Amino acid sequence: MRVIILAAGIGLRLKPFTENVPKTLFTMGKDQTILGRMTGIIKRNSEAEIYVVTGFMHEKIESFIQGVTFFYNPFYKVTNSIASLWFARECLDDDVIIINSDIVIEEALFKELLKIDNPAAVLIDCSKIYDADYKVATYNNRVVMMSKDLSTCDGEYAGITRLSKDSAIKLKHKIETMIHNGQIDEWYENALVDMILNDNFVLNFYDISQFQWTEVDTADDLLAARKICEMGENMNG
Repeated sequence: MRVIILAAGIGLRLKPFTENVPKTLFTMGKDQTILGRMTGIIKRNSEAEIYVVTGFMHEKIESFIQGVTFFYNPFYKVTNSIASLWFARECLDDDVIIINSDIVIEEALFKELLKIDNPAAVLIDCSKIYDADYKVATYNNRVVMMSKDLSTCDGEYAGITRLSKDSAIKLKHKIETMIHNGQIDEWYENALVDMILNDNFVLNFYDISQFQWTEVDTADDLLAARKICEMGENMNG
């Protein structure tokens, strides 16, 4: 099992707070950072190899986080997550979990993630429909579309994908094709959608509405993330 964390982004929506610190290094209490907390959860609950793709302020991230393997996307200013994942494409030859680095979850959610046995699945929150950011449409227990531009949806994508070895290899080939075609400024999730539309790829979903999680894009998200972390500290302490 491998875990790839995509941490190359600039965090434009959280400026000016990200002028000097990447948002993945924002502290969440008890000297924990967003990224450090996530890698800690992974290490406590699995023996997965952890890979982190950096870009913006990569030196700070690489000097702060220990016990992981880094890839660097030097083109982070002009590319999106599809290019970051392309730099880590050699890791897409095993069972893999791909996590966007600005996701904060309760530890129980990662434990649940490890139990998913579908060949390919994304985590979605079916309680978030009207205020969903990255929207997911489903039919017959399958994902049929993911986009910020959907007018209706069945839930919000939670920034985490789990793939079997076979599915990961298919994603690798799709990303290589898209990058070759110059599609560098796209989310890697668009490759999954392309596979659904053009390759009969079956992408399932897992509803996580019973768990606490947030994507950290705004000041309000930061408050929500801190509450999740404080909840975990209280349970453990």
